[in-house]
Amino acid sequence: MKRRGILLVLAAASLWGISGSVAQFLFERKGFRPDWLVDVRLLAAGTGMLLIASLGGSRKRVLAIWKSPKDVRELLLFSLLGMLAVQYTYFTAIRHSNAATATVLQYLAPALICCYTAFRRRKRPSVREGVAVGLSFAGILLLATHGRIGTLAMTPAAFFWGLASAVALGFYSVQPVRLLRAWGSGVVVGWGMLIGGAALSVVRPPWSFRGQWDGEAALATGFIVLFGTLIAFFCYMESLKQLEPAEASILSCLEPLTSALLAVVWLGTLFGTFDWLGAACIVGTVVLLSWSRKPAVPVQTGESSITIQGKGGIIP
Repeated sequence: MKRRGILLVLAAASLWGISGSVAQFLFERKGFRPDWLVDVRLLAAGTGMLLIASLGGSRKRVLAIWKSPKDVRELLLFSLLGMLAVQYTYFTAIRHSNAATATVLQYLAPALICCYTAFRRRKRPSVREGVAVGLSFAGILLLATHGRIGTLAMTPAAFFWGLASAVALGFYSVQPVRLLRAWGSGVVVGWGMLIGGAALSVVRPPWSFRGQWDGEAALATGFIVLFGTLIAFFCYMESLKQLEPAEASILSCLEPLTSALLAVVWLGTLFGTFDWLGAACIVGTVVLLSWSRKPAVPVQTGESSITIQGKGGIIP
């Protein structure tokens, strides 16, 4: 059974990594805009997730979340500042850099939340947490400068959107803890996607399309929605029935590695020695922070997996 769980989480991480490179393909080769792709992804995947969550007599549960004003406020906050923000910043970071760099930068989220938690609790981080945070910032330094301090090896836009993606992922991971415990990830994430997509549609309607639409573009878009979102999400959640959340989170580090390898081999992205070293440092941060003796609550991001521990504390 544990082998099945390992295979499922590796499948989920691989699908997330591949979907990032597929998005890069759409931006570079087909002229797609990040906001349009995010909108279609959220609307389609959110609808599909809620339909699946409503099966088996759970339709009342899907709608019951709207009965409590407190739940509604928290759901709207999560949908706009969490779900929509993390999807938009991640895809925009890919547009300004590449899938490998954007995914690695997003993995700074655990270190950022570790710092936030220590500040809020007015408690010094443990030695393990301190080493992990140090590794994460060493990683971003290597990625951003290629070892030449004082120079930026990526565009300012790529650096900004990559860090914004990490901050958005941190908020996404911490804010909905109570909702997830009360309603489950399928209901909360499904509504979060649908609401986030509906809000973005006001600014960028899905019928306002720019780019080259052909068979390749249709297949790529379908892959991101179906395999990179719905199937990946349920593979990860199913894996938690056989694995501990920390084990699943460590194995999900395959995502940035898959994204990097595919971008290099398929799309010809340049990923040099310093990039690999930076990626290794940031992935090492996730591994370090994943070891914990306390029970944790898993949260799925749609791009990567994070596990929340305690009230607001996060261990990937």
